[in-house]
Amino acid sequence: MNDTATPLLDVRDLCVRYETSGASSWRRHLTTVLRDVTFRIGAGETYGLVGESGSGKSTTGRAILRLADIGGGAITFDGQDVATMGRRTPLAYRRDVQAVYQDPGASLNPRHHVGRAVTDALRRHGLGSAAERRARAEEVFVQVGLTADHLTRYPSEMSGGQLQRVAIARALVLNPRLIVCDEAVSALDLSTQSQIINLLMDVQEQTGVSYLFITHDLGVVRHVSHRVGVLRAGELVEQGETKALFEAPLHEYTRSLIAASPASHPQGRDERRAARQARRRAGVGAA
Repeated sequence: MNDTATPLLDVRDLCVRYETSGASSWRRHLTTVLRDVTFRIGAGETYGLVGESGSGKSTTGRAILRLADIGGGAITFDGQDVATMGRRTPLAYRRDVQAVYQDPGASLNPRHHVGRAVTDALRRHGLGSAAERRARAEEVFVQVGLTADHLTRYPSEMSGGQLQRVAIARALVLNPRLIVCDEAVSALDLSTQSQIINLLMDVQEQTGVSYLFITHDLGVVRHVSHRVGVLRAGELVEQGETKALFEAPLHEYTRSLIAASPASHPQGRDERRAARQARRRAGVGAA
């Protein structure tokens, strides 16, 4: 994003500490998981957060979602200080900031139709009548590549890719402004992964939603992100525009991650946009 633009999300010097047990069961101490993490996400932007397991990526997402206590620093969303909200987070913030996780099935009741997960999100926020909630659920199911018939299916009747589409639909149904995608495609096979990534990018173009895209996969983050931040042991060691960071990384740790990464996805955002424009000029519908 433009440095002079007002960000949608502004994370400044974020610190998160967890209380852990010491050698003696009666002695407890604080372990710092994040140290002075600072980044910004603009409206309609994808910020990729990458790093090895245990680097603090998911903790960053949890802090933004108000699922982890903030030990220091500030998180500002649309000018509002998130850190002062406490556990009683306003419903408006819960609507504006949604999440899509690695295992969508874990948050779906196996005894309920998947459509209920979407309509329940609307009901909890007091939005619409039962008929209106059903109509809105059908709308977002179509938006993510499902059909109205999928509303009455059980989780066990759907594939992993379909369940992830349900999870995305549940996030979208409230018209959020930011979605935290925490390893949202890492459990999918490559073909399905590409479909979900392209779906997320299409949704962003249609709605202007912003993403914090958390992943250990540099190929994925290079494909989806406008800018990238690199976490190492709770510290943000480097961040910048995606193309510049991958072509000329400044930090030794970033260089080692890129060197160890398998071949990235063949099309990044710029290549994907150019290919779509070429298809339009040739009179071929966009994929």
